[in-house]
Amino acid sequence: MNRDDTAHIQAEAMVPAHSAAMPRRALEVTGLGKRVPLPAGELTILDGVNFAIDRGDAVAIVGASGSGKSTLLALMAGLDIPSSGNVVLEGEPMSKLDEDGRARVRGEKVGFVFQSFQLLPSLTALENVMLPLELRGDIDAESPARTILKQVGLGERLGHYPRQLSGGEQQRVALARAFVTRPALLFADEPTGNLDTRTGQSIIDLLFDLNTAAGTTLVLVTHDEHLASRCTRMLRLDGGRLVSA
Repeated sequence: MNRDDTAHIQAEAMVPAHSAAMPRRALEVTGLGKRVPLPAGELTILDGVNFAIDRGDAVAIVGASGSGKSTLLALMAGLDIPSSGNVVLEGEPMSKLDEDGRARVRGEKVGFVFQSFQLLPSLTALENVMLPLELRGDIDAESPARTILKQVGLGERLGHYPRQLSGGEQQRVALARAFVTRPALLFADEPTGNLDTRTGQSIIDLLFDLNTAAGTTLVLVTHDEHLASRCTRMLRLDGGRLVSA
């Protein structure tokens, strides 16, 4: 076997076996609509939204309060079902899956960071970060949880409960929990909304650092134009319609 053949085999060995089947698109949204019935008539929250996000992109969804940003995030993540249209997340047709199917996709491929942290108050920082690994059946949940908590600067706070942590520390735990599963796609919904400016800036710096290191596709919902400008692309909603992409 000559040198060229050896180099070729080594190069092939470095490519994951499933890479050829991995979709280029992280997310595809087609004709997405959400309507809810009200006593006075039907309310349209989203209407005919179309866009696609490539794997590895960092995309901000912006718009005024009530423009449909959080509803769109919930539909993309399969936390809600649309009235019309389709969502395909990492090759999975979310709109066609039942509740168990959507939960499976989220557990395997999605991470979340919310404005309100969403930590379980009865669990320590370490236990909160271990939880998604335990839920998907990982044999060793503690080692990766400890590692990423150290990475976000909380190596000395592993045994603390959420009530014993500051807001910034709680959001760091939430970031660690979101990234510990190595998700293909991360949804962040107003991640600094409950933090002061200085703390919020440090959390955003950490979010983008972790995202770059992991190569995750990031979808960030925010009303903060400065924060949105740190993403590589911006989608703007107005009255439930996509007005720029």
